Amino acid sequence: MPPIIEVKDLLQVIRKKSVFNGVSLEVQAGECFGLFGNKSAGKTALLHILAGIDRFTAGSVRIMGYDIRKTERFKSHLGLVTQERSLFQDLKVCENLDFIAALKKADSQNIRQVVEQLELQSYLNEPVETLDEGVYQRLALACALVNAPKLLLIDELIDGLDFHSYKLIAKAIKNYLSTGGTCLWAFHRVKFSAYMDRIGWLDKGEIIVYRPGELIKEYRNIFQINEKHKLLH
Repeated sequence: MPPIIEVKDLLQVIRKKSVFNGVSLEVQAGECFGLFGNKSAGKTALLHILAGIDRFTAGSVRIMGYDIRKTERFKSHLGLVTQERSLFQDLKVCENLDFIAALKKADSQNIRQVVEQLELQSYLNEPVETLDEGVYQRLALACALVNAPKLLLIDELIDGLDFHSYKLIAKAIKNYLSTGGTCLWAFHRVKFSAYMDRIGWLDKGEIIVYRPGELIKEYRNIFQINEKHKLLH
C-alpha cells in the first residue's frame, strides 16, 4: 500500500530564507506521525504545504497518491486543526459545525457523533468567541473530524488545556486512529511523544525520524550537553 503522505526533497525558500533543505518523509496508513521541533522550526509551514494552503519551491508532495501541485482532490479527504483560532468567531458552535459540515458535504449524523464524542452538547448555542481554550480546541477537532477524513493534520492542539478537554481530545484521536485514520501531529513538548508511532524531528530545515523512545533519549542527551556547556561558560 502506498504511503498516505509522501514528501521527497522538499525545498522551501521564503524571502530568500531557506525553510526546508530537501526534507523527505513518508507517513503510512493508520499511523500517528509526530512532527517535533521548537516553535520556529517550520512545523506550521510544513503542515500548510501538506494541507495545500501554501505552495513550495521545489520537490514533490503526494497526499493519498495525489500530486498536490496538479490537483486538489486530496482536500476532500483532509481534516485540519490549525494552531491559530481559524473557526468563525462570530458564529455559534452549532453554526460552525453546520457550515463546515456543509462545505465538506458531511452527513448530519457525523455532526451528532463528534458533538457527543467531544461533549459539546451544552455549548451548541454559545458564540465561538466566548469559548475557553479547552472547549474551543474540542470544537476545532470536531470540525476537522466531521467529514470522517482519511488524513488528520494537527498543529499543537493539547498544550496547556484543562485536564477534561485533554482527555477527551486524546481519546477522540485514539478512536480516529483505531478506525483506520492517519494523523500527522505537530508538537513542541517532548512529553507528547508517547502519543506517536514515529516522530520527525524538524531542525534547521532538515528532518530526522525517530521512534518515541529514541527521540526522548536524543532530546535528553542534547539538553544535558547544553546544560554542561552553560556551566562551563
